[in-house]
Amino acid sequence: MKEVLYIAKQSNEVLINEQITIPEVMVIGPNGEKMGIKKIEDAQTLAKFANLDLVLLNNDPKNPVCKIIDYNKYRYEKQKQIKEAKKRQREQNLEVKEYRLSVSIDVGDFETKVRNARAYLEKGHKIKGTVRFKGRQLSHPELGSDVLMRFAAKLEDVAEIEAMPKMEGRNMQLLLTPKK
Repeated sequence: MKEVLYIAKQSNEVLINEQITIPEVMVIGPNGEKMGIKKIEDAQTLAKFANLDLVLLNNDPKNPVCKIIDYNKYRYEKQKQIKEAKKRQREQNLEVKEYRLSVSIDVGDFETKVRNARAYLEKGHKIKGTVRFKGRQLSHPELGSDVLMRFAAKLEDVAEIEAMPKMEGRNMQLLLTPKK
């Protein structure tokens, strides 16, 4: 005797045509009109007559709902919606890259950080510029503010300031977002 292996269906798949075992269902026609509660055999006959599929949309035991539609088109639209939702989620979850600057940063180092930040902003990510004060530098916070504002000025063609420089303990931070 040959052993049969059943592969579990994906949890997001819906039941169609002969897979539906509920005796009576609420049927919605291909144009969205309610056709009333029908026996499953009658609903399947209507779907075959329209050359479409009977798809179980709501598997609620009290009120099961089936719709007569083209299943492949339905699946395509569903995948498109999922893809669009993921795209919107990706846009919301953009990374924030932090660039640490110092009050006494050299011109070459500063230009390198600006160049790297520009590339990162062009990808659509946010940039956080941070100046950490050491020792007596803390008594001159305007020097750190000048460095951060110069950093923002160099990137003004691709970024706009979301949060102006502000002190948090020994650090001063500035937040830049890409221009749309």
